[in-house]
Amino acid sequence: MNPAPNPTKDLDFQAIVSRMWPFAAPSSGLFLAALILTPVATAVSLVQPWLMKAAIEEHIEGIGGGTASQMGLDTLGKVAGAYLAAVMFGYLVRSTYSIIISIAGQRTVLRLRSHVVEHLLSRSPSFFDKRPAGALLTRATSDIEALGESLSSGVVTILLDVLTIIGVLVAMFMLEWKMTLLLLTVAPPLALIIELCRRRLRQTYNTIRTSLSTVNAYLNEQVNGMKIVQLFNHQQDSHDGFIERNTVYKEATIRSNVYDALMYAAVDGIGSICIALLLWYATDRAEVGITAGLMVAFIDYLNRLFRPLREFSGKIAIIQRAGAALQKVTGLLDTDESITSGSKTLTQVKGRVEFENVRFGYRPEPEYEVLKGVSLTVSPGEVVAIVGSTGCGKTTLTRLLSRSYEGYTGRITLDGEEIRDLTLDTVRQAVARVRQDTQLFPDTVKFNVDLGNPKLDMAHLESAAELVNADRVIASLPSGWQHELTERGGNVSVGQGQLLSFARTMAYNAPVVILDEATASVDPVTEALIQTAIERILERKTVLVIAHRLSTITAADRIVVMDAGQVVESGTHAELLAAGAHYAGLYQAGFDETTDQLARDTQGASADA
Repeated sequence: MNPAPNPTKDLDFQAIVSRMWPFAAPSSGLFLAALILTPVATAVSLVQPWLMKAAIEEHIEGIGGGTASQMGLDTLGKVAGAYLAAVMFGYLVRSTYSIIISIAGQRTVLRLRSHVVEHLLSRSPSFFDKRPAGALLTRATSDIEALGESLSSGVVTILLDVLTIIGVLVAMFMLEWKMTLLLLTVAPPLALIIELCRRRLRQTYNTIRTSLSTVNAYLNEQVNGMKIVQLFNHQQDSHDGFIERNTVYKEATIRSNVYDALMYAAVDGIGSICIALLLWYATDRAEVGITAGLMVAFIDYLNRLFRPLREFSGKIAIIQRAGAALQKVTGLLDTDESITSGSKTLTQVKGRVEFENVRFGYRPEPEYEVLKGVSLTVSPGEVVAIVGSTGCGKTTLTRLLSRSYEGYTGRITLDGEEIRDLTLDTVRQAVARVRQDTQLFPDTVKFNVDLGNPKLDMAHLESAAELVNADRVIASLPSGWQHELTERGGNVSVGQGQLLSFARTMAYNAPVVILDEATASVDPVTEALIQTAIERILERKTVLVIAHRLSTITAADRIVVMDAGQVVESGTHAELLAAGAHYAGLYQAGFDETTDQLARDTQGASADA
């Protein structure tokens, strides 16, 4: 892609074509065909007034009586037939031109939108941390639609308009150069008005694109958080916030309509002035060749001259919208916050994980460092629980292992290979992560388990579901595997959704599994099923557990305690309680115990210690 344009500089015709060309190039044949039709359409349009002039001067005005009259009428019929043929052929050419441009423009938009979505899919989580989902949605939809509009009815069709204007002026000069020069006296004020409106439109459309993005982002946040908004009776404040943001968009849109209308009215008004000048000039000048046929031809040419000028004002508005949208889209495409893939692969992952003096911060400043020299080894098949107070770096450690973020120092290895040297596919096939906030898609249960992977057959999926007790959930749904889930899994309970997530993890059979507080938010009905599912996962995988529930922690082979971005303790539950240090303090502060039996199990472990 070309370098990003200066955001303070107007993106004009040349800039739009330059940035859009990589996506338009595959349709260059269609654009070339339209370019070839452009002079043809112009020529057909220019010949029509000339035929009208000839019909009036040579036939209508000269028709007398008798035989001469009949000959004049016969010739006039031929001229009329030629005029009709020119009109029909012009209609065919322009229709073909419009269809070709529309097809080429839509194909270009499809490629651009596909590229934007592909770009978004390859960005790192840190990219999405900084940008509202609504703003990204605006980039991929309405902004690109504005660019498509500029291709189909703005940028490209201006070539036809410019050629038409030039052709009309040449024809007018050939007919009567003095009268043409008189009419051109209106050109400077017209150009000044168009330029002033263009600049205002440019500023206004920048405001429109930015404010629309803000409105979409705000709406997305409010809709996603609607349960909280209603729970805390925040509806009026939410509505006021929307009105405040939407008012900026409304006022900018009104200003754009005003400038657009002023430009259109100026062109239309100056066109009427030109006709008045034409009539004034023709008064008492019949003796110097100002005939009725010439006047009709000139008025027709003026209409053909001002028609593209009137449309030109609208197309300038389209180009300004496209320029503002292009700045937003290219600003998105020119960001390179992606995870760099290595080149090495592992044919068979055993599951040995090592952290060696790992340091990391979400911001580059040293005071924002989250991990401060973490070293930890997890053997194949070992279950390690990571505990610590909020903000100590537990989740950050697992995010780095799954390559959701990069920029750390030190080493993180998988079976002895630095994960930065491995391909992203290798790491993400080897490391699966089950999070507390379960992600379910509005699709079938089957899709939510296999994510559309054709390599996972039903026998494999059913085995994975049975292993983690998700088969009971699926059997209880009206359509089983084909049951349609609503957005974010709203028609299943949190616990049922969590079991489906476990089934997804087991279906992909990753040798290393991260349980990131995966049992922190479950309904009591399925809690026992989830606990059994976790125990089965622990038996088969290398597992890193971040959990608040003691039942999960005490089942681990080893517990690692983190504090302020460092590992401060490591050992079994009993060993750490006996040590009476950080872990004992966390225990006394109270883990999330949910049953009396769990408390009794803990007391028994303490007694053993």
